[in-house]
Amino acid sequence: MTDNTNGNIIVEIQDKIASVTFSHPASNSFPSELLQKLVRELNKISNNSDVNVVILQSEGTTFCAGASFDELIAINDFEKGKNFFSGFADVINAMRKCSKIIIGKIHGKAVGGGVGLIAACDFAFAYQDATIKLSEIAIGIGPFVIEPAVSRKIGKIAMIEMTLQPNTWQTADWAKDKGLYADIFDSLDEVTEATTKLAKKLASYNPDALGEMKKVFWQGTENWDDLLYERAAISGKLVLSDFTKEALGQFKK
Repeated sequence: MTDNTNGNIIVEIQDKIASVTFSHPASNSFPSELLQKLVRELNKISNNSDVNVVILQSEGTTFCAGASFDELIAINDFEKGKNFFSGFADVINAMRKCSKIIIGKIHGKAVGGGVGLIAACDFAFAYQDATIKLSEIAIGIGPFVIEPAVSRKIGKIAMIEMTLQPNTWQTADWAKDKGLYADIFDSLDEVTEATTKLAKKLASYNPDALGEMKKVFWQGTENWDDLLYERAAISGKLVLSDFTKEALGQFKK
């Protein structure tokens, strides 16, 4: 894990494959600045003719703890709240608009926005410990911004199941059964091997065909340019509620 207290995004390009690795000392959570850096890197990759496919992964033992708790608890007005929750809207939109196929290499727990990142990948392999949870409703908000991406991948019924059980970790087997993961493996080496093998195969294909298929995969999501930010506004309002302020205070203690 990097010792950069602000987190980091590392991009390595080799043989037409861009490996994008994110990290943050707080369980790979995302402060707003790091989210925007990820957006910029994805946009650059999208326009890079030397890249045909992307692998999205994280360092450490947790995949992603979602948005920064420190920033969340500091929100004190609507605009700050809306901007905060727009961070993952920006990333999800960047991922769906990226002209390259994105493969998620998933290990460890994913919470909230972390689940949204996985759902926004075009394909994902996971380690057996890759459990997931949507905890937002327990603190008086909800997974509004990521819901379209998660529901698109696992279906509305499974999304409801996760949302209304905010303290329940769903297993990697459950996530595979619902379609979030294409396959799960018993060792990290197997996850790496499968991810690398698929990335190399895709990188050898016609990049124009891959780009056109990417558009087909995401047909029907064009309204997300507006929808995700409308959802961010809902969360930005709810985070100011007395219920949420009290819940966040208890959580911090």
